[in-house]
Amino acid sequence: MASLQEQFLKAGLVDKKKVKQANQEKSTQKKVERRTGTQTADEARLAALETQRKNAERARELNAQRDAAATEKAIVAQIAQMVQQNRQGKGGGDIAYNFNHDNKIKRLYVSAAVQAHIAAGRLVIVCLGGATELVPKVIADKIAERDASLVVRVNKTGAETDADDPYAAFQVPDDLMW
Repeated sequence: MASLQEQFLKAGLVDKKKVKQANQEKSTQKKVERRTGTQTADEARLAALETQRKNAERARELNAQRDAAATEKAIVAQIAQMVQQNRQGKGGGDIAYNFNHDNKIKRLYVSAAVQAHIAAGRLVIVCLGGATELVPKVIADKIAERDASLVVRVNKTGAETDADDPYAAFQVPDDLMW
């Protein structure tokens, strides 16, 4: 098979003088490389490698963003599933239980038994998508591991007081009506 130079010569795209000049430049470049021990960089090859490197970096960033979004979506789905499967009934009571959420005091109507469970710390208030639900403390801990901003109210038991708290002697009951 004929070389590319021969094909260009037959087609009349180049003449013998240009082919000879290109061969001389190529041979002198090889001689210089052998003498100095360095290779001259092919600008086109280097540009292609740089473009390939940039494209690979951009692809890695996009993949990382997609993975982060998928992980976040999975966490939201897990939290919604945990709340849906473990929510407790509010008892349909007439006792107003007040709690603080987003710097606002909100009210939840519960029965006396549910109020006692909330005050004891066995039930925890969780806000998910504008809805307020009651879940067991174990489930609320799992939700808080994934997204602590959803857990609204966790009452501490009496044994969890600080030793240096100046107001430790003045206990305020959790079922205090406002």
